[in-house]
Amino acid sequence: MTPLTVAVVGACGPLGRRVCRRLVGHRRVGSVIGFDLRPDPAIHGMDYVRGNVAELQLGALLADVDVLVHLASALEPWPDEDPASTSDGEVTRRLLQAAGSVGVGRVVLMSTAMVYGAWPDNPVPLTEASPLRPIPEFGFAVDKAEQERFAAQWGEDHPAVDIVTLRPTASLAEDHVGWVARSLRAAAGLTGESEVPVQFLHLDDLAAAVELSVVGDLNGVYNVAPEGWTSSGATLDLEGLSPRVRMPEQMLARLSGWWWKYRLGSISPGVLRYARFPWVVASDRLRAAGWTPQHTSELALVSGGQGQPWGMLDSHRRQQIALGGAAAGGLALAWGIWAAARWLFRR
Repeated sequence: MTPLTVAVVGACGPLGRRVCRRLVGHRRVGSVIGFDLRPDPAIHGMDYVRGNVAELQLGALLADVDVLVHLASALEPWPDEDPASTSDGEVTRRLLQAAGSVGVGRVVLMSTAMVYGAWPDNPVPLTEASPLRPIPEFGFAVDKAEQERFAAQWGEDHPAVDIVTLRPTASLAEDHVGWVARSLRAAAGLTGESEVPVQFLHLDDLAAAVELSVVGDLNGVYNVAPEGWTSSGATLDLEGLSPRVRMPEQMLARLSGWWWKYRLGSISPGVLRYARFPWVVASDRLRAAGWTPQHTSELALVSGGQGQPWGMLDSHRRQQIALGGAAAGGLALAWGIWAAARWLFRR
């Protein structure tokens, strides 16, 4: 079997580095070409193409490529751009058009399970047959859904090309917790919801799914998630966060919109729905193809968290401490007011 030449767009991101390390030296892979703005010298045994994919002459660069892996903007929007919208759709169009013109045999696209949207009537779990209903206010998911639609249309005109689309749930690791995962974790503490099912995927498991998509016999759409799920309340307890205070949905939406507009907070208004309603997915189809995750949702969440002594206490003890702190703060404020009034009276 002829070794594969694989091009990885977004090779030096937190996911791309993991994917490239798996592909370099793989018995099915002959060479790996990494596309990125800044090459990573720590990844050995691969060639680099440095530059903005939106500006490169992709046809010539992909001429001898067998598999194209598109990971740019895989976990979050492009750097230095408004997180509410990305240019990923246009980059995907350019990549697919170039791949079609030179005869690339397989394309692996990174989407997100957020394309299903978070709705009260969502089945638990969602499968690949579920309709795409991203939350309109969440540009990241809307853009990924549009990317998938374009890829499906392009695939109809290029039936000889295998297109593998991966829809992972929120992904994180020790070295990377992107704004999507941060927003979800922060929003969970504000919505007051404790029974919403949630999933977190370790980047190592997502990289393994990409590797299988490159060297395996896959074609079509695959959800990527650990087995089962946990609850939003359990994740807050696991992270050692303070007791939840439920805010009215309309008030929370307005506040988060204001915080987001002025870059004062990490919660995009569109993310609030994903913290309030279910959107967990089943990855049975990918498991049947040979993928097995090594981390549960809880392990993935802990790997991307900051260990704190607060997290070693149970929720009841944390609540006692929090209430005690609030009472102490109230007493301190009262004493401060009394002291200031006494000083003014003496003057």
